[in-house]
Amino acid sequence: MSILSDLFSGAQQWLFEALVQPSLFHLGLANLLEDAYAATMWLLLGLGQLAIMLAVFAPLQRWRPVEKVVDRTAVRLDVLYTLIHSLGLFRLALFFTIWPLLDGLFGTLHVLGFAPYHLDELWPGVTDRPWISLILYLLIFDFVDYAFHRAEHRFSWLWALHAVHHSQRQMTMWSDQRNHLLSDLLRDLVIVLVSHLIGVPPGQFVAVVLITRLVESLSHANVRMSFGRLGQYLLVGPRFHRHHHAIAPVAVAGAPEANYNFSVLFPVWDILFGTARFDGDYGPTGISDQLPERGGRDYGRGFFSQQWLGIKRLFGRA
Repeated sequence: MSILSDLFSGAQQWLFEALVQPSLFHLGLANLLEDAYAATMWLLLGLGQLAIMLAVFAPLQRWRPVEKVVDRTAVRLDVLYTLIHSLGLFRLALFFTIWPLLDGLFGTLHVLGFAPYHLDELWPGVTDRPWISLILYLLIFDFVDYAFHRAEHRFSWLWALHAVHHSQRQMTMWSDQRNHLLSDLLRDLVIVLVSHLIGVPPGQFVAVVLITRLVESLSHANVRMSFGRLGQYLLVGPRFHRHHHAIAPVAVAGAPEANYNFSVLFPVWDILFGTARFDGDYGPTGISDQLPERGGRDYGRGFFSQQWLGIKRLFGRA
């Protein structure tokens, strides 16, 4: 764990000194050096994610595809969503809008005496075994994601935004970041709040984010792949999650729909709360009211149209 951390820190330092720092000095933005160093970390994280996707997941999709890609325009749009997040553009927008407010809030709480719990210090010896604390944080944040994801299917106003994600009929490894930006904002606010409450070390938080992103990319991939009879109960895979995206049968169709298989990393949460289904196949994905016989509802073909229609659905105008 320490070796990986040292390698990542070295790469971050090199990228910052070779590219980011000179650019800031040239633009007269030296006052942002500290924040830019943190931004470099997220940029490097995104580049690493993209490299793994292209080197590992893309060959898997070509090897055993679930379906033939017939709508490459939709896939290219998902690539755009992925680049917005992986290259830090979404986080950069938050830096100039939401993060100053959050920093002020948590700064005030610290002045008032608030201190995080530091969960990895509750049991003796855990801090000396970073893999154990990493698993602990993965489980905690995965439960938070499970709860938030289930809420997106439970409450119509959240579903109005989350429907952007489910409206993809051509699901691939790029589809995991296809979300309404307001939905991403709400989810990130919840994650930041939890991370402050439990005192996650920065290195562990970076590892949690990277692992979560990679598993999500794989689980959305256009690949006929399962982790086996036992493995499917341990880690969310393409078959398990594709069933969550399946177009609901007419008999149970409704909005929100697909009320099962909400977990992001570990199916254990679906198993514990009775929302797990392991009987799914590799059927078509999307939302039932997109079908011509169900009304052919429009969810947008472009980035801005999808974002705008999500806002209109939020206010009952679409």
